[in-house]
Amino acid sequence: MMTISLPTILALDFDGVICDGLVEYFQTAWHAYCQVWNVDESTPPAGLAEAFYRLRPVVETGWEMPLVLRALVTGVTEAEILQDWPTIAQAEIAASHCQPRDLALAVDGYRDQWIARDLQHWLDQHRFYPGIVERLHHLLTSPVQLLIITTKEGRFVRELLHQQSITLEDDRIIGKEYQRPKHESLRQVLTANPQAVIWFVEDRLKTLLNIKQYPDLDAVQLFLADWGYNTAAERELAQRDDRIHLLSLATVAQDMGMWPHLSEESKERDS
Repeated sequence: MMTISLPTILALDFDGVICDGLVEYFQTAWHAYCQVWNVDESTPPAGLAEAFYRLRPVVETGWEMPLVLRALVTGVTEAEILQDWPTIAQAEIAASHCQPRDLALAVDGYRDQWIARDLQHWLDQHRFYPGIVERLHHLLTSPVQLLIITTKEGRFVRELLHQQSITLEDDRIIGKEYQRPKHESLRQVLTANPQAVIWFVEDRLKTLLNIKQYPDLDAVQLFLADWGYNTAAERELAQRDDRIHLLSLATVAQDMGMWPHLSEESKERDS
């Protein structure tokens, strides 16, 4: 059985690892879509929300959400989006003569208005994955330092965590406002804490594969959250990867020292 040192720093993604905001994402994306493309804000077409939920794994940052709706509305199929979203996204941007910044402003602007108008209603559109809040509270009383590295605005993360009576210092939430990729955030954390043992839990396989490219991050243990915004095909790839541990919610409930071992046992069963 492999021996891996317990982490001194546990870094978690937020969306898709800690919190599921699919309902909020769709509502925000729909209003942003209507604003950017000058659509009368009415009831979304039947089935659009469900299609968006299935396609959430392709979204890396919030500005892409209304673009997914635009692609669906203009006739791009779900299969096409899942197969090659980056190419489709660029084509939709070019065809619409809009920029990611415009989409980001529409998304964040609507969120700001919603929160100002009815904070509780906005909070109610989110749910925390089973057992995650309990795990976070436990971590806050443990020697392990908890970090959140996310493409979500840090202020939104703080608001949602506050609802669960979880408060983190400002420098423990590295959000979109830092404007740097996750591998660079991990690098800076490691540089500031050269003796640290870092574990990173993320639900996007692409992000973990990108981190693998950097030799100076070889010591970071990588975990793919199988309950998050990823596909069955991505989970299968992670299961075969010699660097990535596939993590389940059932495993998260176990002692942290068991996480890598349970992942390895699962790989052996499936091999």
